[in-house]
Amino acid sequence: MIGIIDYNAGNIRSVEMALESLKIPYLISKNPKDLQNATRLIFPGVGDANYAMEQLKQSGFDSFIKEKVAANTPLLGICLGSQIIFDFSEEGDTPCLGLLPGKIRHFEKLFAEQNIEKTGYKIPHMGWNDLQRKDSPLFTGVSADSSFYFVHSYVICPQNAENVLATADYGVKVPAVVHSKNIWACQFHPEKSGKAGLQLLQNFCTLKEGDLC
Repeated sequence: MIGIIDYNAGNIRSVEMALESLKIPYLISKNPKDLQNATRLIFPGVGDANYAMEQLKQSGFDSFIKEKVAANTPLLGICLGSQIIFDFSEEGDTPCLGLLPGKIRHFEKLFAEQNIEKTGYKIPHMGWNDLQRKDSPLFTGVSADSSFYFVHSYVICPQNAENVLATADYGVKVPAVVHSKNIWACQFHPEKSGKAGLQLLQNFCTLKEGDLC
């Protein structure tokens, strides 16, 4: 069963609609106990990192997610959910879940450090971008020239560059897909990315666990 984590900071309805269109059974809940038997978890997110972490702590989902990941349950983070799986976010100076080593940084700071003229790039990064990607089971059936829909002002900066499966170019290289063992994360919104995004979601939900981890 696919479990969707509802912690008052996720783009829940669009994920539901995507799975319904794929005819993939799922359970959505605000209560970690309801998702205890989920064989895979989708962790959406939109908005502010500090608020999201407060909601995770209040609901008990912070410890639940850590326990499920430690038990090798595949997890897919989406947008904000792809960021707060790391150690720390500059958004509100927020300590995050710490499932993967790395920080989340604002575009403006990265542009300044790399002497990039930010007037050429609106923040938030919003719209469709193609990817430069490595081979991965997550991309099975996804055309190499596919584009995906992004909306974000903060950038994943993982400590381990080998965890980055795909990047988008927005003045700086934006890690767009990250993978480590049973953790997968998409900075873009697959549920809003048309046929390619739906295929990616289907792959996460249906591929054999050995292919995912």
